Amino acid sequence: MGTPEFAAHILDRIIQAGHNVVSVVTTPDKPAGRGQHIKYSDVKNYALEHNLPLLQPEKMKDKTFVKQLQDLDADVFVVVAFRMLPSVVYTIPPKGTFNVHASLLPQYRGAAPIQWSIINGETKSGVTTFFLDEHTDTGAIIRQTEVEITREDNVGTLHDKLMFAGAEIAVDTLNDIETGNLSTRPQTTTEILKPAPKIFKEDMKINWDDSAENIYNKIRGLSPYPAAFTTINNVDEQGNDTRKANSIKIFESSITSAKSTEKPGTITIKGNKTMLISTKTFDISIKSLQFEGKKRMDVEIFLAGFRISNYTKTLF
Repeated sequence: MGTPEFAAHILDRIIQAGHNVVSVVTTPDKPAGRGQHIKYSDVKNYALEHNLPLLQPEKMKDKTFVKQLQDLDADVFVVVAFRMLPSVVYTIPPKGTFNVHASLLPQYRGAAPIQWSIINGETKSGVTTFFLDEHTDTGAIIRQTEVEITREDNVGTLHDKLMFAGAEIAVDTLNDIETGNLSTRPQTTTEILKPAPKIFKEDMKINWDDSAENIYNKIRGLSPYPAAFTTINNVDEQGNDTRKANSIKIFESSITSAKSTEKPGTITIKGNKTMLISTKTFDISIKSLQFEGKKRMDVEIFLAGFRISNYTKTLF
């Protein structure tokens, strides 16, 4: 049971390892993009390409769907980046239902563990398999594996690291269940738990009156998608702020050694090649960005066509 690429890769690894996948469950098709064309999930595309039986329920408690699951006579359900399952579903298989979660549980329970681990400046993450229970990401842990987070990692690179690690740990967990060589442990900790809730637009906006370290982590923790953003206003011919806001997505940055002396958010352009933004601590150098209505581009290409005189000199 899964939806995105992360789940499709793990599904493929399970099949390559010789386990018999009797059915695939994914979300219903939804319109996407400007044209609102119907888009299949990555898991559905994989299932169709490999002629796997496919279920796409609107409601997880639907009686017909539950009966279809029961008729599969599956030993175990594997859940990866999917929806919350009701007990009437996850209690069906005799050997249980386990989830592959992209964090070292009990830390970062929730929908966006990859993003929040980088935003919070963690130096390690990992993947956990655990049996589902009535709460979110709280069930007994089966296996865990750690993955390093480097200073250069962003959501895209860490996603791939965790995806490959998750595929291996999923197969190992299935092998444990198949052979009966299974041990679990409850999720207990004396640490303060850090949550990983869904990312909303307010989480994506950069607060320049923050430390350079926190801003740097937010930028890479949301890159390449959905991307941290900031705004800038147009000015009229007299240089007055028109309050017409333009959004700028920022994908890559670096922290300079120069302490900020200007108001946080102030733009300094050097030689049409460097774009510095002041923060509460050190200047941030922008490497890659996307101005509203334009494509993503490196900062040198952006600055070649950017006229700072048309805009306020402070981001907000």
